[in-house]
Amino acid sequence: MTTTRFAPSPTGHLHLGHAYAAKVAHDLARQHNGRFLLRHEDIDTSRVREEYYQQIESDLRWLGLDWDGEPLRQSSRQDAYRDALEILKQKDLVYPCFCTRKDIQQSLSAPHGATETIYPGTCRNLPKEQSFQRIAAGEAHAWRFDSNKAAALHGELTFEDLRFGKTRMNPNANGDAVLARKDIGIAYHLAVVVDDAFQNITHVTRGEDLLESTHIHRQLQAVLEFPEPTYLHHRCICDETGKRLAKRDDARSIVQLQEQGFSYQAVLNMANP
Repeated sequence: MTTTRFAPSPTGHLHLGHAYAAKVAHDLARQHNGRFLLRHEDIDTSRVREEYYQQIESDLRWLGLDWDGEPLRQSSRQDAYRDALEILKQKDLVYPCFCTRKDIQQSLSAPHGATETIYPGTCRNLPKEQSFQRIAAGEAHAWRFDSNKAAALHGELTFEDLRFGKTRMNPNANGDAVLARKDIGIAYHLAVVVDDAFQNITHVTRGEDLLESTHIHRQLQAVLEFPEPTYLHHRCICDETGKRLAKRDDARSIVQLQEQGFSYQAVLNMANP
């Protein structure tokens, strides 16, 4: 059965970009008599507010985008994420990283250092005994995915996108991305892959700004032996300057538009001009 999901973070109000993303996922499922699920991506508990869960659900109902079943909260799924991370540890596909953001920035700006914005691999080859000693001493660390080691294990991969076609997976697209951090626990890349498999998502719809993330998601699906979904990376809704709408920029929220007297159909038309 075709199953899609809309996965907002309850850290602010929905705006037109969210309305468009939700409608794309909703309509794809309904066109195939499938299921449309709602998932609250709330692993970053420092920024989550209970009122935002309620407002998100209220906004979706007002827009006529009803979902199937109970909304899933990632905050209730920590055991599943830890289990997945443990599997990656057992396969030796993650390593502890002790670098701070300042350390990484200094490394990237060094005269003969890397020029990419991705992690340069500083801790990748630290002796395991040394790493374990630092962890035992209580030193703050993250767990990074060894993308090239994983690529050697799973071989060539591709992913299918309904808009961009078939793409060959590039293990260097994201570098050795963080899968777990001390401040928020499991990070986005691992949580989203685990939950998509758990919810039997057949079609992942999301903004084209997340297209690069799909490379590491395909790797994680392969090494965790999860099924491969089909993707649809749709366009992003931008402001008059061409900048993608974002909560941090105080993009006009759905609730504001309601209060200003716009109908739900007018808002959907604005979200999909």
